[in-house]
Amino acid sequence: MDFTLSPEIEDYRLRVRAFVEQQVLPLEKRPDVFDAHENIREDVVAQVRALAKAEGLWAFQMPKSRGGQGIGVMGMAACYEEAARSPFGPVMFNAAPPDDGNMIVLEKLLKTEALKERWLQPIIDGKVRSAFAMTEPDGCGSDPSLTYTKAEKRGDKWIITGRKWFITGAEGAQHFILLARTSDHERKGLTAFLFDASQPGWRIERRIAIMGPEEHGGHCEIVFEGLEIPDENRLLEVGDGLKVTQIRLGTARLTHCMRWLGLSKRCLEEAGAYVSQRQSFGQKLAEHEGVQWMLGDAAKDIHIGRLLTMQAAWKLDQGDFARTDISIAKIHVADTLQKAADTAIQLLGARGYSKDTMVEWIYRYARQARLVDGASEIHKMVLSRAYLAEGQDFFRWGL
Repeated sequence: MDFTLSPEIEDYRLRVRAFVEQQVLPLEKRPDVFDAHENIREDVVAQVRALAKAEGLWAFQMPKSRGGQGIGVMGMAACYEEAARSPFGPVMFNAAPPDDGNMIVLEKLLKTEALKERWLQPIIDGKVRSAFAMTEPDGCGSDPSLTYTKAEKRGDKWIITGRKWFITGAEGAQHFILLARTSDHERKGLTAFLFDASQPGWRIERRIAIMGPEEHGGHCEIVFEGLEIPDENRLLEVGDGLKVTQIRLGTARLTHCMRWLGLSKRCLEEAGAYVSQRQSFGQKLAEHEGVQWMLGDAAKDIHIGRLLTMQAAWKLDQGDFARTDISIAKIHVADTLQKAADTAIQLLGARGYSKDTMVEWIYRYARQARLVDGASEIHKMVLSRAYLAEGQDFFRWGL
């Protein structure tokens, strides 16, 4: 496995870095561009997105035929990490959740060009936002099989009743992917559907307040009261809902890791610059052994996370599902993000605890990493089962 970037990908990576430096980082210092949820206002995002599009830095994960860059998962790992040097970078390139994961799964699973033009292309073009409605208050979280929202077939339509919550980006989203129960079958009881926000029979109950900053559209609780979805808007076959979630969440979990590594590196960047010039007891902080241990330990974990993420990306590019590799990366990088933010705050002292840097923003955001797209404990269970089933083959090299 050679992780050397091709000249094309290296060019993209450097251009993303320059764009973030010139167009995104300056926004962090402007209180006037922020909304009430500690994110960049969507009208400002639209202006910066237009610049990114004009520079050919748009939708890295999508094929060139659909207006993306088609750089593969390894290329995404390099570019997403650079984009996330700022928490507000990924959305500028249309590489932020939940649109990112939704685009990937729709591009893979929609069967006809007409369906892709209807449901996928507007998301790629940045004309609409999307959401993935899976998690439920009474069950479904890390375990999608605990889905109680029902879809009942009546003629050529499905009638949806139930409730979802913590649906990222739901407020203001136009296109939704919905997971609902269509039978009591243990493995084939769930089905995925597409619906448009303009359809009647559903509503946002509330935007749930959370501990950290939010993505655009927040994390919402949704109620379904007879939403009608035509059978033609079913995604894959009846009973393939778990398959849809597995296909979507696999790459989506890894793109989280890519972005979290960018944020982790930003934390050390802030801390490293500070300790390199701050004096204490006649020495720069960076000359103190204890400070060196803290920085070195965090840098080590970031480097390990990058290798784990790139290996999983390489496997996905080879057509492998990379399930255990993604789980390992997800566990490690989630821990690393929190460690990097905590280390940076400790080294920055009061400045790190203040809002003078982005580190406190990242620290509050980081706690969700061990929960989203499968809690860390679930991924450890996945690894345990794989090891017990495969024995020494669990540690094989290559695919």
